[in-house]
Amino acid sequence: MNYKLKNFLKTLGPGIVFAGMCIGVSHLVQSTRAGADYGFTLLIAVLAANLFKYPFFEFSSRYTSATGKSILDGYYKQGKWILWIYAFMTLATMFIVSAAVTFVAAGLLGNLLGIDLSADIWAAIIFAVSVLILASGKYSAMDGLLKVVSIVLLISTITAVVAALLNGRSEPVNGFVPMEVMSTGGIVFLIALMGWMPTAVDMSVWTGLWAEARVEQTGYRPTKKETLLDFNLGYIITAVLAVIFLSLGALVMYGSGIEFSNSASLFAGQLIGLYTESIGDWSYIIIASAAFSTMFSTSITVLDGYGRTMDRIVLLLFEGKRRVSYYVWIILLAVGSYLIISRFLNDLKSLVDMATIVSFIIAPFAAFLNYKAIFSSEVDEQFRPPQWLKILGILGLIFLILFSLVYFYILL
Repeated sequence: MNYKLKNFLKTLGPGIVFAGMCIGVSHLVQSTRAGADYGFTLLIAVLAANLFKYPFFEFSSRYTSATGKSILDGYYKQGKWILWIYAFMTLATMFIVSAAVTFVAAGLLGNLLGIDLSADIWAAIIFAVSVLILASGKYSAMDGLLKVVSIVLLISTITAVVAALLNGRSEPVNGFVPMEVMSTGGIVFLIALMGWMPTAVDMSVWTGLWAEARVEQTGYRPTKKETLLDFNLGYIITAVLAVIFLSLGALVMYGSGIEFSNSASLFAGQLIGLYTESIGDWSYIIIASAAFSTMFSTSITVLDGYGRTMDRIVLLLFEGKRRVSYYVWIILLAVGSYLIISRFLNDLKSLVDMATIVSFIIAPFAAFLNYKAIFSSEVDEQFRPPQWLKILGILGLIFLILFSLVYFYILL
């Protein structure tokens, strides 16, 4: 095997895991819902969010390549108070984010098995299994299988979109009134859509933590070029997938007069129906299995990401003294998230929108931290971003701040 290819295969991982995480709520739910409710109107918003958030995710991977450490360490070196703020920000969001992701997975599991149990019971089962998998260290072995299933979902989604294009877009039903983007509800959904497109900016620290774990696993520290290639591959996949999922909703459901349900199980049935309507009923079991497996993988990834983040934050803040272990963090997160799900049992849309809006509101601060860290003295000149990426980062900050101000204006 070629030496360069062999080393890249050792590097490959964090970017793909990142892409797998993004396929969750932001793509399966929000992108599809955007297409179903607004047609292709919000396509430009999806592309803009992917473009203007790109620098801040890239900065995280770049920082790890330059220093060998997660960008969390960069926050700490900028000032302990900054890491404290990030810690409180993470604590304020992690339960609701994990709840939103697992709520969708619970609906898909109930739909797949056809067993009449409430979404909170399915969620409890998913949390319990996820914690056991992470605690046993078996996730790395299982992750390979889940990536294969994610590829099945990707191929199925592309097939469904192509089939919908060939069949032609259906005429809107009589009396159909398109939803207005330039309305209070439309702008709130727009901000919710961009909140997790491709995912929350504060989750950018996870790629560095996973990169550290990958180095420990393989014993190989990749070059800057290899690290950024892995990241860019994952990021491009997420951006393309967002467009594909939006297209599926626009081509199959827009103008049908049918809205997505607030019930997790009914929503799951409608989501799978988008595929079977385009491809055929024979594909149901394949699509249902792939969709659930993808969301299950996302649920585990979110638990792992937040668990690693809080574990590292505590180590840094308390100078190497582990007050609460990684395993305690994931158990606390699972229990807290379950309690939130039980509160929003019949209101899937509100839970998802709240999680994504909160993520968007804190995005400017998280983005600024990444910008500050990558241009700090800890990063050698050769590892710093090129001028075009620095400019895009500044434009990205303006983009995130402006839309956050718009949201607050509407709220008040």
